[in-house]
Amino acid sequence: MTCTMLLVMHLFVLLALCLFPPVSSSNVVFKNNGYENVVIAIHPEIPENDDIIRKIQTMITDSSSFLFNATKQRAYFRTVKILIPSSWTNKTFYQTPKTETFDNADVIVAEANRKYGDEPYTLQYGRCGERGRYIHLTPTFLLSDTLIDVYGPRGDSLFGTSTLELPPSDVEGFVASDNYNRNELAQSRQSVCSTDIKGVQVSKGTSSPCKFNETTGLPDEQCVFIPNKTQSTTSSVMYLQGLPSAVGFEATNSPTEYKALMVMGNRKTKVVVEVCSVLEMEKKDKKEIGGPGYIVEIDKTLFTRRKSNAGRILPQQWIFGGYNRKERLKQAGEVFLLQIIEAGSYAGIVTFNSNATITKNLVHLDNYAKREELANSLPTSANSGTNICRGVLKGFEVLEQVNGGTSGKEIVLLTDGEDSGINNCFTEVKDSGSIIHTISLGPQAAKELEQLADMTGGLKFYATDSLDSNGLVDAFTRISCSNGNHSQKSIQLESNGLTVKTKEWFNSTVSIDKSVGKDTFFVITWQTSEPDIYVQTSSRRIYMTADFKKDTTLKAARLQILGTAETGDWSYSLYNTDSSSQTLGITVTTRAADQSIPPVIVNVHMNTDKSFYPAPMVVYAEVSQGFLPVVKATVIATIESENGKSVTLELFDNGADPDVARCDGIYSRYFTSFTGSGRYSLKVRVQGKETTSLASRRQNRAAYIPGFVDNGQVQFNPSKPSVKDDGFNVVVGRFSRTSSGGSFSVAGVPSGPLPDKFPPNRISDLEAEMKEDTFILTWTAPGNDYDLGNASDYEIRMSKNLLTLRNDFSSAEQINTSHIIPLPAGSQESFSFKLEDVVIENRTILYFAARASDEAANLADVSNIAQAAMIIPSDPISEASNGISITVLVLIVAVSLIVVLIIVSAVVRGVNNRKRRDYRFRLSA
Repeated sequence: MTCTMLLVMHLFVLLALCLFPPVSSSNVVFKNNGYENVVIAIHPEIPENDDIIRKIQTMITDSSSFLFNATKQRAYFRTVKILIPSSWTNKTFYQTPKTETFDNADVIVAEANRKYGDEPYTLQYGRCGERGRYIHLTPTFLLSDTLIDVYGPRGDSLFGTSTLELPPSDVEGFVASDNYNRNELAQSRQSVCSTDIKGVQVSKGTSSPCKFNETTGLPDEQCVFIPNKTQSTTSSVMYLQGLPSAVGFEATNSPTEYKALMVMGNRKTKVVVEVCSVLEMEKKDKKEIGGPGYIVEIDKTLFTRRKSNAGRILPQQWIFGGYNRKERLKQAGEVFLLQIIEAGSYAGIVTFNSNATITKNLVHLDNYAKREELANSLPTSANSGTNICRGVLKGFEVLEQVNGGTSGKEIVLLTDGEDSGINNCFTEVKDSGSIIHTISLGPQAAKELEQLADMTGGLKFYATDSLDSNGLVDAFTRISCSNGNHSQKSIQLESNGLTVKTKEWFNSTVSIDKSVGKDTFFVITWQTSEPDIYVQTSSRRIYMTADFKKDTTLKAARLQILGTAETGDWSYSLYNTDSSSQTLGITVTTRAADQSIPPVIVNVHMNTDKSFYPAPMVVYAEVSQGFLPVVKATVIATIESENGKSVTLELFDNGADPDVARCDGIYSRYFTSFTGSGRYSLKVRVQGKETTSLASRRQNRAAYIPGFVDNGQVQFNPSKPSVKDDGFNVVVGRFSRTSSGGSFSVAGVPSGPLPDKFPPNRISDLEAEMKEDTFILTWTAPGNDYDLGNASDYEIRMSKNLLTLRNDFSSAEQINTSHIIPLPAGSQESFSFKLEDVVIENRTILYFAARASDEAANLADVSNIAQAAMIIPSDPISEASNGISITVLVLIVAVSLIVVLIIVSAVVRGVNNRKRRDYRFRLSA
C-alpha cells in the first residue's frame, strides 16, 4: 500500500506523507436515538470476498432491530460505514474514505486471535462508563454458520453481546459469561441473569452428573451448565446470549440487576454498548441514551462502502527560533523521511509563515535516493509570522496532486507561534475530509491548534524545548503509515536523551527481539560537538563513529544496519568530547523482520485528552503482539509539562485500580502530579524481560454455549473451535519499545502547593477466605493520592446481605482495623480476624467490602464485594441422618466412643479387682 502525507511546518516546511493514525478517536455519534458513523474496517490481509460485506450488512441490520427492542425503543444503528482494504478490486459504488481508517474503526474484521480463535471479543481499557477500543470479529465467524449454535445468532443476541463491556465484578466470582457456576449448588449463587434460568449441570462432553470436590462440596472444573432451550423466563444478553429468551439487558429476579448503558455520546473511545449496574443506569440513562425519548420505529440502516486510498498527505508546520529548534526540527524531519515513511508513499514540502509556498511537490518515495532528495529540501532558515490557515490551505493544494481531492488524506501541522485566526478555515477543513495531526512546539504554540485535530480525528502532540526529552523525534516517529498491517509500520525501539558533562559517558542498552530487525537505524544527535560513538551488538561486534554517516551542520549521525539486525541486547556508549556539558540523544527504529510474524507493538494514550483539576488522569499502555497481550513487561511512562518538569510512573497490569483486568497486556496508572495548567506530553518505554510472555485476554468475550437441553435430552453444540499454534512463540523474552502517547491538557490547576483533593484509589481485588473460625482478607494496597503513596486508614465492613454493602455500606457491621498500618500503594495486604458474636453454620455466607481514607479524610470509593462461605461437604452418613450436620455426627460419635471406653475401662477394673480379692482370699486360706 502506498500513502501520501503532507507536513506543514510553521515558517517553512510542508511535507506530504502517508498516515493511518495508530490510535485515534471514534467518529460515532448518538443523535435522535440513532448511532451514526459506525465504522467497520476489514484488515488489509483478509483476501477479497464480497460475502464478508454481505454478512456484515445482514448482521448489522438484524442487530439494529435487536438493539432497538433490547433498549426498549431507545437506540438503533442509523449509518454504518464499511472500510474496504485498498488491495481489493475497485468498484464504482465504493466511496472515498474521509476520516475513517482501520485504526480508528469501531469494529474490525481480522484474522483470529491465536489464543482463542473465532470468539468475538471487545478490547477494553477502562471500566464501566468508558468505551472499549474495538470489537474484533473474524472472517470465519462471519462466514461459517456452524458457529451460530456455538455463540448464538450473529444479528441479535450475539452481536449485541460481543459489543458489551461486562462491568468489573461487584461480587467475587461474577459468572455472567462462564459456562458453569460452581457456587450455585453451594447456595452461594451470585449474579446470573437471570437466576430463574433452568438447565442441568453435567460433566463436560457427557450427560453424566457433575463430580464434586470432597473438600468443598462444589462441582469440579469439568462441570458445565447446559441451559434448557425453552425457558419460562426472559434473560439478559449478559448471560448465555445464545438463548432465544435473551431479549434484553434487564435481568429479572437477579440479585444484582444489570442493564445496558449506551455511552457513545461524544466520548473519545469506542464501543457500541456497555453494561453498567442498574444503579449507574438510573443516574445516566436519561442524559446519555434517553435523549428525545422512545421512538415508534427505526429507519433502515444506511450502509456506505468506502475503499482506502492509495495514499494520504500530511502537512506539518515548522517554526524556527531559539532552543536549537532549527537543528531539532531538521533532525526530526530526516528521521521521518528517511526511516519512518512507508516505501512507495508520496511526500512533499510546503513552507509558510505569514504566507505559504510549495517548496517541493509530491515525490514518489520508491527508492532511498528520493528520500534523501526530499530530506535535503528541508528548510534551513525561517521567517516571522504565523498564519496557520494559509499553511493548511496550501497543503490542500499539494494533497490534490495524488488521486485528486483531499478526502481521506492527512496533514501534520507543527507550530510554535500564536494565531488567533485558526477558526477562519474551520469550514474548509471540515469540508476537505482530510485528517490533521498537530504538533505544538513550546509553550507559546497556539492554544486553538488542537481543535483542528479534534474536528478531523487527528493525533495531537506537544514537544517542549527540553533538549533531552527527544519530544519532536517521538512525535514524528509516532506518525507512521499504518493501515492495520503492523508489518509495514516503523517501530521505535529507543528514544533517549541526556545532558552529559564534559569527558563523561552516556551508556544504555536496547533489546532487539526476533519479531523485528529489518530497516534498523541508529541515529545519534548532539548539541554542540560530535561525541565518540560506540554501538556493540549482542555478539560483541562494535560499530564506531567512523561507521556512522555524519551531518555536522545538522549535528546528527546515522547508522543503517544492513539486512536483519541480530537479536539480543545491543549496548551503546556516547562519550562527550566537548569542553562543556551538552545534550546527546539517540533514536533507534526498525520494522518487522518477517511479514508473517506480527511484531510487538505499544499503543499509548490517556483516558481523556482534556481534564479539569482535580479530576485525575489515567495513563494506558497496551502492549501486544498480533492480537495477543504481552504480560510481565516493565512499562515506564514519562509525562512532561509545559515548564519542562517531568514525572515518571511505572504502569502496572495487576488488576488493581485503575487497571481493569490482571495480565491482559493493558498497563495503567493514575496521574495526579500536575505542575500547572496547560499542555502535557506523554511517552512510554517498555522493556521485555526473560519472563515476558503472551497471554490470552480473559475479559469481554461472547460466551461459548456448550449445548442445550431440548425435550429433556442434552444436545451438545460443536466443540469450541480449536486454535492452531503454528509454532507461535508464547515466550516473548527481552525487547525494547518506545512510543509517544501524544498530548493532553489540564485546566484549573491552582498556583502554589496543591490542596489534597485526591482520595485513595478504589480497592478492586478484595478477596475473602475462611479457614475454620478465622477470616482472611487480601487486597492490593491503594495509595494516598489514588495509587501513589500510602493510605492512612482502612474501613472494612461485613454483612450477611450483599445488597446492604452495595447500597448502604455505612450501615453494615464494621470490623476493627485500628491496628492495620497501610502498606505503600501496590503492595499486597492481608488481614486475619475472628468474629466473636457471629454464629457460623454450614453454608453461611458473609460478604465483605472495604475502602481507604487519607490523612485529609478523603474517602475512596467502596471496593468490590468479596464473600466467604462455610461449606461442609456432605457424605452418605449425613444424608442418612435427616440433615444432621457432619460436625454434630462427629461429636456424637466421639462422645459415644468416650462412653464406651469408660464402660470398658470400668469393666476391666472390676474384673481385675475381683481377681485380686480372690487371690488374697486363697493366700489367707
